[in-house]
Amino acid sequence: MRLLEERIRRDGRVKEGDVLKVDGFLNHQMDVELFAEMAREFKRLFEGCGVNRILTIEASGIGLACIAAQEFKCPVIFAKKTRTKNIAGDVYTAKVMSYTSGTLYDIIVSKEYLCSSDRVLIIDDFLANGAALDGLIRIAEQAGAEVVGAGVAIEKAFQPGGDRIRARGIRVEALARIKSMSEAGGIEFC
Repeated sequence: MRLLEERIRRDGRVKEGDVLKVDGFLNHQMDVELFAEMAREFKRLFEGCGVNRILTIEASGIGLACIAAQEFKCPVIFAKKTRTKNIAGDVYTAKVMSYTSGTLYDIIVSKEYLCSSDRVLIIDDFLANGAALDGLIRIAEQAGAEVVGAGVAIEKAFQPGGDRIRARGIRVEALARIKSMSEAGGIEFC
């Protein structure tokens, strides 16, 4: 998606450790007009897949997932990283290692909101090593739901996550795929 690539070139910053800082428009301050364009593209890409649930992980995926859900006219479920008093009863869980924080989380989704008749589209901001997507796929599998695909804003194609998730037979659509990036050399897209 050229619009997103242009925005990454203009406002993204490459940091040490293969970190792409896009918090000015994607995952801290959110450009909802850009999100609306991205959501329309996800709708085009996954049209006809029968999506009736969008699944994401807190926190950075929630904004984009909500805008995408408006296009698909379905609810968003987000996996929580901590169990709260609001989540009573049975839950689906998976362990996920966060790339940016280096923290291992038990992500949680209430069984009340995900079931075997669901056709799930996973939406997230980044795909690097694939841990978040893998955890969300495992949660959908626990529910017996069908994962119709995963839509990510930015895929770091030079890291193994995309290949690993695709090797599992999951369709992955990234709106911007980064071939390489460095503080000195900038960003090269696939």
